[in-house]
Amino acid sequence: MKKVMIIDDQLEIIDVLERFLLRSGKIEVITNSNPEAALKDIENNNFHLVLTDIMMPTLSGVEILEKIKQTNPTIKVIMMTAYSTQNKIDKSNNLNCDGYIEKPFKNLKDVENIIFSALNI
Repeated sequence: MKKVMIIDDQLEIIDVLERFLLRSGKIEVITNSNPEAALKDIENNNFHLVLTDIMMPTLSGVEILEKIKQTNPTIKVIMMTAYSTQNKIDKSNNLNCDGYIEKPFKNLKDVENIIFSALNI
């Protein structure tokens, strides 16, 4: 089973993604709305993939991506955003981001396909 961390300051986004991904039976989902606490959890556990929002109040998703890739470059990171700016996309790409999901989600099956592709499921 693949282990996935979802980081977002919007609890409703976390709830929707968690419920949807758990239905597959192929993914263990851990969630956190606090980016700093999530990073500590990522350092202490063996995650296969992190889904993180780009725009959060304390740490941005780009900062989270950078820290993850410095400490464990094998973890896949998919960025989620409702406010994609070319600058943030370029920075994320330079840090080896593994994909993007636009919010609000139009089709959860497309979201699942992006995640499953990154996890090779």
